[in-house]
Amino acid sequence: MRDTRARSSRLPRPGADTAAAPALRADAAHNRRRILRAAREVFAERGLDAPTAAVARRAGVGVATLYRRFATRDALLAEVFADEMAACAGAVEDALADPDPWRGFSAFLELVCAAQATDRGFTAALLTTSRARAGAFEDARARMEAGVAALVRRAKAAGALRRDFSRSDLSLALMASRGITAESPEAAAAASRRLVALLLRSFRADAPQAAPLPPTAPIDLYPAREPRGAPPRR
Repeated sequence: MRDTRARSSRLPRPGADTAAAPALRADAAHNRRRILRAAREVFAERGLDAPTAAVARRAGVGVATLYRRFATRDALLAEVFADEMAACAGAVEDALADPDPWRGFSAFLELVCAAQATDRGFTAALLTTSRARAGAFEDARARMEAGVAALVRRAKAAGALRRDFSRSDLSLALMASRGITAESPEAAAAASRRLVALLLRSFRADAPQAAPLPPTAPIDLYPAREPRGAPPRR
């Protein structure tokens, strides 16, 4: 049996380095690693709206150097969070491979909410689509979205997930997790675990139900989308 919770220990840490392209000179490769490390830190602390100038300052390079390595903000974001997005897509696949549909569904929700609680940047990247970030990042997100839909169907078919649960309810859960604020990463992680435990109790098909749920909220799984025709942000 595959352990769906094992992937949480394999999620890339925000401070991890990404290997530079072999063709880069040593100094260019060094600058690239510094930029990616700084971007992970800045976006984790301040979210995706943090100015790229703040990333350049923390990396100790000029803004022009940053844009020589990453022509747009979206190119930088895609590189910064590519490993995390791939890991989340893989977590869905692990959850689907679990013979217990409820355990797979629960483990995936716990993993994603835990990541959200400690990294504001990845949370925003996860919930925001962008045509300018097409490539491995968006491919992994598409796999993840299809897998999540299958997780929900599978848990319902097994009689574990309440019949009136919708994917919009999953969006609400992610939004609630995204709103967690705490004085330390440890406190945020603890708050996330408790929130998810409470949510999962209400999602269970055999949970006490005094009344039906209100109508489904009209919310996408990825609610923040760039408007059509919007120019790529730098």
